[in-house]
Amino acid sequence: MAETPKTGGLSHEKVETNNFLMIVLILVVLLVGGMVEILPLFFQKSTTEPVPGLKPYTAMQVVGRDIYVREGCYNCHSQMIRPFRAETLRYGPYSLAGEFVYDRPFQWGSKRTGPDLARVGGRYSDEWHRTHLTNPRDLVPESNMPAYPWLEKTPANAASIQAHMNGLRTLGAPYSDEEIAKAPEDVKGRTELDAVIAYLQVLGTHRK
Repeated sequence: MAETPKTGGLSHEKVETNNFLMIVLILVVLLVGGMVEILPLFFQKSTTEPVPGLKPYTAMQVVGRDIYVREGCYNCHSQMIRPFRAETLRYGPYSLAGEFVYDRPFQWGSKRTGPDLARVGGRYSDEWHRTHLTNPRDLVPESNMPAYPWLEKTPANAASIQAHMNGLRTLGAPYSDEEIAKAPEDVKGRTELDAVIAYLQVLGTHRK
């Protein structure tokens, strides 16, 4: 019988029977693919520069955003409108990366147990949000959103806001020394409910 010719290099048999080698090659493929997909985004102005009119969150909005994240609102609400007709008709203009350059971390996502909130700012009054967050069923009887009555009774945290804003400035948010200095006074005496409403009311308002 003729001998089976020997082959050099990596054969399928070698890769498929060597777990360590398989893992290494998979990681290499993921690394190369990730670099090809992600690295170019760091050099595109549309993803790294803010859209015209975009401003970093105020002190109250920063506190409200922290509460939004703390309470897990992102588990049911995305902030990313896709460029499809059904999406834009319901929610408004599709989302751009430049709208979120000051978000750390951003709140895009895809989960929609509740509606997308990317353009909710200014759509409802402060009083509507106050009632809705305290007990959603008072406004939407069929809502399955949990109530957050404690927010109205809990003072907004003014003690850590300066450190938080300094951290955001380090990451690129253009806060002035004056804005950071007066941040505790802006938050003092307000409730967590006030802060969440302030955050919700600014979402999407910089892009018309």
